[in-house]
Amino acid sequence: MEQVTTVGIDLAKRVFALHGADGAGRAVLRRTLRRDQVMEAVAALPPCVIGMEAGSGAHEWARRFRTLGHTPKLMAAKFVAPYRRNGKNDGNDAEAICEAVSRPGMRFVPIKSLEQQALLSLHRVRQGFIAERTGTINRLRGLLTEFGVVLPLRSVIVRRDASKAAEALPGLARRAIDDLLAHLRVLDERIAAYDRELEAQARGCEPAQRLMKIRGVGTLSALAIVATVGDARDFKSGRQFAAWLGLTPRQHSSGGKSRLGHITKRGDAYLRCLLVQGARSVLHTATRHADRMSRWVQGVETRRGYHRALVAIASKNARIAWALLSRNEELRIE
Repeated sequence: MEQVTTVGIDLAKRVFALHGADGAGRAVLRRTLRRDQVMEAVAALPPCVIGMEAGSGAHEWARRFRTLGHTPKLMAAKFVAPYRRNGKNDGNDAEAICEAVSRPGMRFVPIKSLEQQALLSLHRVRQGFIAERTGTINRLRGLLTEFGVVLPLRSVIVRRDASKAAEALPGLARRAIDDLLAHLRVLDERIAAYDRELEAQARGCEPAQRLMKIRGVGTLSALAIVATVGDARDFKSGRQFAAWLGLTPRQHSSGGKSRLGHITKRGDAYLRCLLVQGARSVLHTATRHADRMSRWVQGVETRRGYHRALVAIASKNARIAWALLSRNEELRIE
């Protein structure tokens, strides 16, 4: 058998498919393995490039394969799909991954460390609690509406008036509303605890401290960028980083005519959301400042409108963040 130089692995919960190719691109390895057999099989291979789709558990497998002397690379699943030649199954997926990882123009996902994933887990769980809190408030409003009590959308008013409105309701309904209010208080406490932990993490993270000097980048945004990106030098430029976050326009150009549409919305939706939310604060406070950034922000809003100005600010902040991280510099305020 020829020496394997490139391997594609289709990750799964129990059964993994491997496809290996030699230096000429010929298939020399096709295997189906159980989860507990993967490390032994990969350890027996010579040092090679191992491609995987960036899904659940991919970063952990990449870290393990790296300790064996291999070069793991992760790719978005949508970039792998065009290389699948036949119907979708595990073997064809592994072959497509093996083909895609060898393409010179392929864009890869940075491999996260254990610390990065642990930090991101705080963000994910906190976001889950926030979504659950929003759902609980909506459930309260919907339940009270069934009894003719219509509360405004503002959460402060719902918290304040729900208990008072429940006093006139039957006992069973009152009990349900009291349980929802108690659950809401528990969620508030958990979210506050996560906020305190993230603030403590930000105080001890020097790159996050540098990023927080950017207007519109706070504790959450700075920590999320540090945990998501890792080594910013994996990106060639700030524009590539902004494009990776989905903050650049989608192109529909042909025949020498350039047509730009809405932003692509690729990449990490959570990080993109944080940057856009931070852009809102920059835009809303721009009239109070006379610096170069504020003048530019007001000019963009005048020319292109409110929402495009938000995206432009978020994209600019992403590029500034890339420059600070990749060059290990402090923000120079003009």
